[in-house]
Amino acid sequence: MMTTLPITPLGTSIGWIGTGVMGAAMCEHLLRAGYRVTVHSRTRAKAQPLIDRGARWAESPHEAAATSDVVFTMVGFPQDVRQVYFEADGLLAGARPRTYLIDMTTTQPSLSREIADAAEAKRLHAIDAPVSGGDVGARNGTLSIMVGGEKPVVQVVMPLFEVLGKKIVHQGGPGSGQHAKLCNQIVIAGTMVGVCESLLYGYRAGLDLNRLLDVIRSGAAACWTLENLAPRILQRNFDPGFFVEHFIKDMGIALEESRRMGLTLPGLSLVHRLYEKVQSLGHGRSGTHALMIALEDLSHITISTPAT
Repeated sequence: MMTTLPITPLGTSIGWIGTGVMGAAMCEHLLRAGYRVTVHSRTRAKAQPLIDRGARWAESPHEAAATSDVVFTMVGFPQDVRQVYFEADGLLAGARPRTYLIDMTTTQPSLSREIADAAEAKRLHAIDAPVSGGDVGARNGTLSIMVGGEKPVVQVVMPLFEVLGKKIVHQGGPGSGQHAKLCNQIVIAGTMVGVCESLLYGYRAGLDLNRLLDVIRSGAAACWTLENLAPRILQRNFDPGFFVEHFIKDMGIALEESRRMGLTLPGLSLVHRLYEKVQSLGHGRSGTHALMIALEDLSHITISTPAT
């Protein structure tokens, strides 16, 4: 059983729980790197492409953990995380001593600390490591990874993070990765509303929006959202790189934490309400750039651009 031995494709068994938009792509990178992977998801069909590439299927998180040195989780909501870790067929019940449990879901910092405490009691190692970069970063292996956990534990699994991401930063103890990710989501919320309102303004002013993007994404307004999601808005392509319903969850956690810390975040509160409107319009499973749909609804216009 691995303790602090070097992590290598031949010597390390990986468990992977959750094969959604990002999780499947991330898991595939580990398979391509030569790791032996056991995978589980609520819907086997979503995991089938990974099974076809050589992953072994597990009927439960418990089964996946029982034969793994390191287990990753990438699921949807805090209640999903709690179920995967704490239920009778979950990871804490199935993992062998000294197994590394790495939750890459964006969830409550308090839940990450709870998992870390429960893991320590069972001689397991727990890390929270949420990511940013969306479906593009997951596919390209260029995610930013915000890591919370004890430093020696984090150092052991760093080779695995380096397969999945380009920027990996240890933020501090358990839960600190989640706090960093919430900071990330606060920035994204403000940026997204700015990008969408800019396109609305440009459209109403009669500008060619493709020309507009060409110039503003090269100046001080340059950002990931302008580069990757604004073109999808102009194409009316609202397919998810990250679901609206998950972003609402993240903003809700950030607002809950801010209230606990005595902070007032009016910008985040506004964007949270706008995204709830997006969801009410039937776009909870669309990508986060579907914020444009709610803003169009408020302005009673719909952006259309000529084919390019």
